[in-house]
Amino acid sequence: MENLITNQLFIGLCINFILIYIFHKVPLMTKGGWISAGILGTILWGCLAWQGWMSVLIYLLFGSLVTKIGFKFKKKEGIAEKRGGRRGPENVWGSAATGLFLAIMTKFNSANIVLFKIGFAASFAAKLADTFGSEIGKRFGKDTYLITSLKKVDRGTEGGISLEGTLASVLGSILMTFIMFRLSIISTKSHFIIVAVSGFLATLSESIIGAKFQNKYKLSNEMVNAIQTSIASVFAIFSIIFFSNIF
Repeated sequence: MENLITNQLFIGLCINFILIYIFHKVPLMTKGGWISAGILGTILWGCLAWQGWMSVLIYLLFGSLVTKIGFKFKKKEGIAEKRGGRRGPENVWGSAATGLFLAIMTKFNSANIVLFKIGFAASFAAKLADTFGSEIGKRFGKDTYLITSLKKVDRGTEGGISLEGTLASVLGSILMTFIMFRLSIISTKSHFIIVAVSGFLATLSESIIGAKFQNKYKLSNEMVNAIQTSIASVFAIFSIIFFSNIF
């Protein structure tokens, strides 16, 4: 087993090194972001093979692309992502720390590997849902309301939601769940439903945290992202346990 993991890590290291060497000039990440993505990708390949690595690569691509939608407009409004939308190390780890932890746990507790994979899938479903909702909502949302009071607020306000952004969040969660399903990270229809629902509900939870606690406790966006993905994972895992006990 240890030799297998070592071999997979070595393969992941080589593939990530080659790809980053080829694409590092593409303005998707900062230098630190590329290094962090390489470390993340190597560990994911070692723990969940190419399927886990591919799922997160697709997440990063979709997340980066949707950030570019209407970027000039968002920049003009002062609500665009910093650095032209390029991801830094803090973005990589804020989004992926929960999923990475669960991926590693699949190698230390094989008896619960299905639960860990479901939590892994839910964490990234939540993050893509958040990115879709935030970026599309900031560009196309006609009216933005604070989730805790439904008072109308400006675009980009922490905890603000719009109909357009909420629908985009649903799409993002379903899309990421579908990717996890096609890559066999999750394998049943019930897993699909629970992961997709968990991703969306965690995104709503993230908006509540943003509205009530982010400024009050000076939480960084990356910390909020880590909390959001953890909520999604915990909700998905306990939902699977609960429903399996019933049925």
